[in-house]
Amino acid sequence: MAHSHDHHDHSHHGASHSHAGHGHVHAPASFGRAFAVGITLNIAFVVLEALYGVLAGSMALVADAGHNLSDVLGLGIAWSATVLSARPPTSRFTYGLKASSILAALGNASILMLALGAITLEAVQRLFHPAPIATGPVMVVAAIGIMINTATALMFMGGRHHDINLRGAFLHMAGDAAVSAGVVLAALVITFTHAWWIDPVVSLAIVALIGWSTWGLARDALHMGLLGVPPGISEQDVRAWLGQQTGVTAVHDLHIWPMSTTETALTAHLVIPGGHPGDGFLHTLADNLDHKFGICHATVQIETEAHAHDCALISESVV
Repeated sequence: MAHSHDHHDHSHHGASHSHAGHGHVHAPASFGRAFAVGITLNIAFVVLEALYGVLAGSMALVADAGHNLSDVLGLGIAWSATVLSARPPTSRFTYGLKASSILAALGNASILMLALGAITLEAVQRLFHPAPIATGPVMVVAAIGIMINTATALMFMGGRHHDINLRGAFLHMAGDAAVSAGVVLAALVITFTHAWWIDPVVSLAIVALIGWSTWGLARDALHMGLLGVPPGISEQDVRAWLGQQTGVTAVHDLHIWPMSTTETALTAHLVIPGGHPGDGFLHTLADNLDHKFGICHATVQIETEAHAHDCALISESVV
């Protein structure tokens, strides 16, 4: 077995692990400054929004403040995860702490669900007992929220397609900007109609909007936490492509899973009756898996007989 990493080889028995050096960057650029600025701005805004929400009697404003507070916690968790993910591997954590980014996404979704539950309870109570609100301060504070959340969302826009953590941060901030716009609109309508029930109704609409995006985040994070094949990668396509490689007659024990929210790993057994094809084959295979499918950590075991060591068959016989 040849075990190769760019410039050095280690001989073992039958399997090959290759990380080709080709300049394809998987880790996202540092968003430390974006996290720091976003957290600082949102902490200040949460205090302002909650204070004026209570003084003005606006449940919609308080609801938005509660959600913004959960976003501050979420940004903190996501930032911590990016820092932990960058730590090098150790003898105990041989992949490093890359999976912390997946746990962070799950934590964010959990925090949001708890916040939404509390907001829903208060909004329903207010719906049955409407109370007057001071619409002027509400509109001013919500307008400030639009500016802060839009600015924060823009800082995460560049990484939202490559990292579920950054996508969560972007969606939260962009959603907050939209919610703040809804609060302004609701306060404007209330100013002219004095229909106080609009405020808790808008609160429930906020909950529905945020709940929908949170469910998507939770679903994707849970999928990754259970080591499911990452979105955008087809196991069938990868299997078919591996089977088309020169000399390969069968593919088994194929596993594809997320190491983190930005890196994907693969292990597979390739049956090549003609014997080990050499390190060049392995480097080319790893390079193509990276560029074609975004799989940057590929470990391949070469076998000369079909099902020489098929884990799936062994598991089935045991069951």
